[in-house]
Amino acid sequence: MESLNALPASCETVGMGIDYRQLVRGDRVHASLLHDSEVFVEEMERIFVRGWAFVGHESEIKGNGDWVKRQLGNESVIMVRADDGNVNVLSNRCAHRGTALCWEHSGNAAFFQCTYHNWRFGLDGSLRAVPFPDGYSKPKAALGLDRAGQVASYRGFVFANLDGRAGSIDEHLGDAGYELIDRLCEMSPTGRVDLSKGWIGHRVQSNWKLWPESDSDGYHVGFVHASMSASTDTYYDDVAVGGDAVKSSRAVDYGKGHLELDWRPSYKQELSWLGVTRERVETYIAALSKRVGEDSAQQMLWDGPPHAFLFPNLFLGETVIAIVEPVSPTEMIHRHTAVQFEGADDAFNERLLRQTEAAVGPASFITTDDAITAERVQAGVSGAATSWAESGKGWIDLSRGLHRETIDASGVRSSDASDETTNRGFWYRYLEIMSEERSD
Repeated sequence: MESLNALPASCETVGMGIDYRQLVRGDRVHASLLHDSEVFVEEMERIFVRGWAFVGHESEIKGNGDWVKRQLGNESVIMVRADDGNVNVLSNRCAHRGTALCWEHSGNAAFFQCTYHNWRFGLDGSLRAVPFPDGYSKPKAALGLDRAGQVASYRGFVFANLDGRAGSIDEHLGDAGYELIDRLCEMSPTGRVDLSKGWIGHRVQSNWKLWPESDSDGYHVGFVHASMSASTDTYYDDVAVGGDAVKSSRAVDYGKGHLELDWRPSYKQELSWLGVTRERVETYIAALSKRVGEDSAQQMLWDGPPHAFLFPNLFLGETVIAIVEPVSPTEMIHRHTAVQFEGADDAFNERLLRQTEAAVGPASFITTDDAITAERVQAGVSGAATSWAESGKGWIDLSRGLHRETIDASGVRSSDASDETTNRGFWYRYLEIMSEERSD
């Protein structure tokens, strides 16, 4: 079986002296990667500046002038719909003296104006007005806001590359990334989803990389979320908690850091993912069937939307969307919002909203359980020194299921849902990015 160490010969370790090949192995990673400040600086540059990352959804900025504030690594950005209807991703930083332009999470504006010296910028980032302009000899065109070098949208999901040299979005998402987004959107009666209900953020004292792992980890469900299983009946009891379900549900690594816990083989009835019977959502089923046909709708009602992670920061959690937002080596924010299906009746979308609150809201089971677990992991790894790697100390084991992992002709790896195939898949992509050499 191919090892995580088996990268192309052209990939060489570069940077500030960190040898990532020595810290990421086929069956384990070194704990120092979860708290080292030098590592964090390189991650923000290589992953969130040089690479593609999820920014937001077009439904959040329906009208011209609508904007939302987001964080890509260390960079605060504004996703805005311009006067021409295009979506721009701009630096939330005045080009004059660096003052943050937007403080609220969202809004509508005809322009962005700095509160320091009243410089005014258009929705495309261009400098429009400067008080007392005779004090400047530079042309306005040279003093606009920094813009993301590449912006791409697929079915409303907006991705950006700040650097502008990350290659195409096709290379980043690959067939699997597109297919996972498709599976979610196709559940809507119109084929479109809406993410405009607002985002709730949980600030957690843990490294950001613990959350792609947790969101795609099928091993912990029956232990960390035991109180949820004891107090309420959810489909996780059938698909992820012990018995045959653990073997029929699959942990899948599609490559490029895109991962899925595929619950579909373990569902015992249609609409298990929604927790209701057909009679409760007949209007939704009729609307979906009208678009895709009854046979296709029937299969979709069994399969449900995906439980997947798209590298580096987008979680598709059935009917929940979450963003993983790094803050520091030991702090991050997990933001989530409820998926709304365009064309579904109000009662159905209200159900999706309330289920999101129950699953991952401030008083929920899942996010609060995962947050305290992540903080306990962080406390456990905080003392592991990079220099310990050679002596065999400070390692985190990721070997579960490696002996029974399979790989198909297209390179997709899979194993039992409780195996760490997804965890290894995240670190495989991480190692590729953190150890590759790029010519500028």
